[in-house]
Amino acid sequence: MKTIDLRSDTVSHPTPAMREAMAKAVVGDDVYHDDPTVNQLEADAAELLGKEAAVFVTSGTQGNLCALLAHCNRGESIIIGDSSHIFRYEQGGMAQLGGILPHTVPVQADGTLRLCDLESAINPDDEHKPVTRLVALENTHNMAGGMPLSAEYTDAVADFARRNLLIFHIDGARIFNAAAAYGVDVKTLVAGADSVTFCLSKGLCAPAGSVLVGRQDFIRRARRARKVLGGSMRQVGILAAAGLVALHTMRDRLSEDHDNAQLLAEGLSELPDICIKGQNTNFVFFSLSDDAGISLDEFVGALRRDYNIFMSPYSGEQGLIRLRTHYWIDRSAIDKVIAAVSSLVS
Repeated sequence: MKTIDLRSDTVSHPTPAMREAMAKAVVGDDVYHDDPTVNQLEADAAELLGKEAAVFVTSGTQGNLCALLAHCNRGESIIIGDSSHIFRYEQGGMAQLGGILPHTVPVQADGTLRLCDLESAINPDDEHKPVTRLVALENTHNMAGGMPLSAEYTDAVADFARRNLLIFHIDGARIFNAAAAYGVDVKTLVAGADSVTFCLSKGLCAPAGSVLVGRQDFIRRARRARKVLGGSMRQVGILAAAGLVALHTMRDRLSEDHDNAQLLAEGLSELPDICIKGQNTNFVFFSLSDDAGISLDEFVGALRRDYNIFMSPYSGEQGLIRLRTHYWIDRSAIDKVIAAVSSLVS
């Protein structure tokens, strides 16, 4: 029985075209900038997002940390959402390794940070206070249920940052999902940002890796940060080759994942005892009613045991299940999931 894994888009594995590209990749020593495949990936990524330069990193977490280490000095502060991935799920690396202090503000239901909250979070020019150096957004926003942030909003934050002499970073792990949701060129969503991190290994389906983009001088500093974090690799063109396929062939199909997520939410909503809590981009959230007659753990276990369907409770809120569609979840898989859930709650 084929596995249907909806736990995350991080479970997606490389496409046949990626595997072929990896097998044929021309490689060199990337620490010496001699890997032509990595160089091509970095050049293409920078051009695609409208920035001067890029650096290939092992993960989104490493990309974000490299950005913060390159932008900020020890003892400085950044403004960040209280439910952002950088703050909640990256082990406090900014503080652990960079001596950088997070100043959190509330994330709104739509994934935005209110401009008035950002204004209030800027420390005054006072020797008692850490210097506020940077503001960070997340697009799409994980803990806000995959909500995409609009170009109008990110432009407003960019204007705010410029007026207040702040650096503007975007954690764009799923920035291409945001571009697909709005039907816009990704450049419009990051035009005002000083730096952007995006993942190749989620909806874009590559086996590993992220890219950090920004100005040339910033990327030079980020490369130094990558080195001290143990992220400088050698013949890594094997991974970059898959990243190139991802970058050039997978972006335009992300709307299919969004459509499938909507179909899944609509199908589940018609079942008894299933309460849809949200659907945005490739995210679906639902809970079981008190009358379902089955606990959340029993429900998840039965789906795995009897139908080879993988789901998991959402760590962000008790009683919720979060699903994410991706390349390997097609329409037939959606139908099978709805039928399997129906058999457990009917």
